[in-house]
Formats: sequence, structure tokens, C-alpha cells
Amino acid sequence: MRTLGLDVGDKKIGISLSDSGRSIAQALKVYRRTTLEKDLKELKQVAEEHSVEEIVIGLPKDLSGAIGKKATEVMAFAEAVQKYTSIHIVLWDERFTTNEANRIFEMAQVSHKKRKPFIDMMASQIILQGYLDAQKQK
Repeated sequence: MRTLGLDVGDKKIGISLSDSGRSIAQALKVYRRTTLEKDLKELKQVAEEHSVEEIVIGLPKDLSGAIGKKATEVMAFAEAVQKYTSIHIVLWDERFTTNEANRIFEMAQVSHKKRKPFIDMMASQIILQGYLDAQKQK
């Protein structure tokens, strides 16, 4: 069973994928959003291509942990993905994942300009890896 990880933004969706043993997350790609219908078709195609049985979507809670406007939008998107794909959806707290992705690129001495196209993909990998690690601990 493989799990897909998503970092959903207004313009792009970072996509990552677990290995079949569900222990390691790997960055897969960044999808540039167009319309909801095309976004859903793309995600379904990726899920089918990789035999995905679960999708983890980063939930951008406020710093206090509250559900704000952006989190509400992501929750609505997650519901649409679930209805369109019939794949189990998990919402996962994504606070600080973009900061963590930037920190990783800084440690690797990658310039801001060069890392920009990959931030969303790296954030999706961090979201998915956090979820996989938490599942191992259960």
C-alpha cells in the first residue's frame, strides 16, 4: 500500500509518495493548479499510476492550532478529492513544514532562487514523512 502526500497551495500542489512499505516519503513532483476539475483528474491519475490507497493532505492550521480560512479551503479541497477518487483522506497538521523545507535547503546551501520551484514538493515530503513516522509509533 502506498500513500500520497499533498501540500496544497493556491497555485501549486506539492506531491510526494511513500514506498510500498510506508516507511519512507519521496518527493514526486509539483503540479501547477488550473481548475478544480483538472486538479482532481491529475491527482486521481497519479494515485492510480502508483497504486495509492491513502492520501495525506497538509492542513495549514493557524499558529494557535485553530482552523482558519486557508485550512477551511484545504478541508473543502480534501473532501472533493475524497469524493472524486474514493481514496481515504487524512488531514495532517502542516504547521512549519515550509519553514522546515527552507531550512533543509539552507543547510544544503541552495539559493532562494533555485529552491523556489521545489519548496512545495519538499513540504509535501515533510508532511508525508511526519505522518508515516507517527503511524510507525502506534
